[in-house]
Amino acid sequence: MEKNDGFMRALKCRECGREYPLTANHVCEFDFGPLEVVYDYDRIGKALTRQAIESRPKGMWRYRELLPIAGDPTVGLQVGFTPLVKANRLAKRLGIRELWVKNDTVNYPSLSFKDRVVSVALSRAKELGFTTVACASTGNLANSVAANAASVGLRAFVFIPSDLEQGKIVNSLVYGASVIGIRGHYDEVNRLCAEIAGKFGWAFVNVNMRPYYAEGSKSMGYEIVEQLDWTIPPHTVVCMASGSLLTKIQKSYQEFIRLGLAPEASFKIHGAQATGCSPISTAQKAGLDFFKPVKPNTIAKSLAIGTPADGFYALKVMKETGGSAEDVTDDEIRDGIRLLAECEGIFAETAGGVTVGVAKKLIAAGKIPANDSAVLCITGNGLKTLDAVTGQVGQPREIKPSLREFEALVENEEKAFKG
Repeated sequence: MEKNDGFMRALKCRECGREYPLTANHVCEFDFGPLEVVYDYDRIGKALTRQAIESRPKGMWRYRELLPIAGDPTVGLQVGFTPLVKANRLAKRLGIRELWVKNDTVNYPSLSFKDRVVSVALSRAKELGFTTVACASTGNLANSVAANAASVGLRAFVFIPSDLEQGKIVNSLVYGASVIGIRGHYDEVNRLCAEIAGKFGWAFVNVNMRPYYAEGSKSMGYEIVEQLDWTIPPHTVVCMASGSLLTKIQKSYQEFIRLGLAPEASFKIHGAQATGCSPISTAQKAGLDFFKPVKPNTIAKSLAIGTPADGFYALKVMKETGGSAEDVTDDEIRDGIRLLAECEGIFAETAGGVTVGVAKKLIAAGKIPANDSAVLCITGNGLKTLDAVTGQVGQPREIKPSLREFEALVENEEKAFKG
């Protein structure tokens, strides 16, 4: 082990348990299992107390000892600590006693939870001496890598399916990154990036840097617990693309219990997918511990991963916690977007519509009891996926600059409202 690895101890295979040095490596050479960061929890427990956390700036790095960097963070110092909104109006519409929305639609700087994982991956990449960073992305990750790399002067390449929403393409190009559109779906993009990472030796945040990158998702869970006055919610609903975020929410809750930062509690973590790309939810509903890859066909392009890298582990988490999975159609996704916007004033992208739509189904089915409390993880901003709702939310009414015309419009609206 190097002299200074912060609170990290090693990389460890999630399958066979073999340990590796803390380098840019993501897969076990013996059984090809994924590698994960192992921490020195005894040391962390002495340094990380509630008082220490509360004394620090309100961002994800207030939990720095549990994030995989050796020194001080150098990227994304203002990322995280997004609002946890008590969603009373949405709770009433969905038929549940208490509902909270973890609102990463306003995460800094690129308006999605991906800023959490990217700030960790790029901080670690700089520690390991990389000057060029890259990613395979369905959109939000590309935006975040481009923005965060620009903020610290790193060269960035982002690889995306060429049919992504225009908003997400522009939101990568504007930062000066090299944006490469691939004529294929995400899994094909990802395979190409694995080859490029080996050939060029760049820091691919979700390939060779994946063990560090994935840990950034835990910060969302830490914040939820702290914002709920250091308690773990009984139900958490998380959208699934690769399935990684869901697994890291569980890990964050477990770590806080282990360190005495939150009391022991039982909790269920539920997964949400789009029907047009639902390999994990389909497997969970069938009672399987493995999934079958699918070809994506959904407006929720940020979740359109047909061969999810952490799908097996997401299924395992739902089984361990007693959680459930469900999926929703494109129309139900749009309904979920509108419901969250109309009830709480939060405009989420399509993935948020998936989370709300699935929560509605799980509550209706009794899998989240109506007298219980739940947190919905909303991961990205609706301004990124305007294409999905354009023409679906009505049109402005046009009138002449005339008070009489406006009075007539209001009168007609009141008649319609009264039925």
